[in-house]
Amino acid sequence: MKIRLGQHNAPDFPQGAAVTIGNFDGVHLGHKHILQKLKNEADSRNLPVIVVIFEPQPKEFFSLKAGFTPPCRISPLRTKLDLLSDTGCIDAVWVLRFNQEFADMSAQDFIDKLLRQTLHTRYLLIGDDFRFGAGREGCFDLLKQQSDIQTERTPSVIVEDIRTSSTAVREALTDGNLAYAKKLLGHDYVLSGKVKHGKKLGRTINAPTANIQLPPHRYPLRGVFVVEADGTFGTRRGVASFGLNPTVSSNNSQKLEVHLFDFEGNLYGQRLKVRFLHKLRDEQKFSDIEALKRQIEQDIEEAKQWQETDYSGLKLQ
Repeated sequence: MKIRLGQHNAPDFPQGAAVTIGNFDGVHLGHKHILQKLKNEADSRNLPVIVVIFEPQPKEFFSLKAGFTPPCRISPLRTKLDLLSDTGCIDAVWVLRFNQEFADMSAQDFIDKLLRQTLHTRYLLIGDDFRFGAGREGCFDLLKQQSDIQTERTPSVIVEDIRTSSTAVREALTDGNLAYAKKLLGHDYVLSGKVKHGKKLGRTINAPTANIQLPPHRYPLRGVFVVEADGTFGTRRGVASFGLNPTVSSNNSQKLEVHLFDFEGNLYGQRLKVRFLHKLRDEQKFSDIEALKRQIEQDIEEAKQWQETDYSGLKLQ
């Protein structure tokens, strides 16, 4: 899968392309349904598949412009690109910066300049809630009027009577319901980032942690979790704290700290992929470091006990 960044670095398929456009935040089952159908339609037409995404996401841009707190982000860009690549459906992703100039583009200019002239779109597949152009004036009916672009839309994917959507995933993660979030996503909730230097407090309480550097979005998840991490060491289980770390920090930036079981080594600068498997407890502020240490010891013990249970239909050894 090729990745193209920026307005002047579009994928170049002059013979035409099959295209879809959206945020794809979380890359949930609804997104995967769109991508698989797009792949099938593209193959039948001998066309490459292009996915267009925006950074920042439009709702984030408009929220910040209005002075409001932006919505939580499920997947930062790097994680989103990894998840899109994992589908095996895509030839190229075009990441467009969403700014005021883009927001002011009329719906017809969006069609003419982006879909027709730049991407040479011959087949377009969109979700059932897709809107585009200044004031969200563009809709499915306008796209259907373009005789040289065949446009279709997909119905929603329903999981347990709930429409799969990024909003539903955010709500499940906010509630700490990782099992339901996994059903909506079709995969464990995952974040990835490089290990950076931190306060190194974990070393002093016999629980060294890898501090994962994440883009400064708001994330819906908060608490202490059983996790699984991939790195150059392979795959290891562990326990992670994701939140504001109020006992030892007073700022409002979320931090992801991962303690890997039975691991010794230097992880600084290494990129880890962290999958969240089970929530142990909510985040809390302790009276002192000793109380925090006792709780961490208990968290580690509970996480090790949980990993021995059958949480996904398979007995873990």
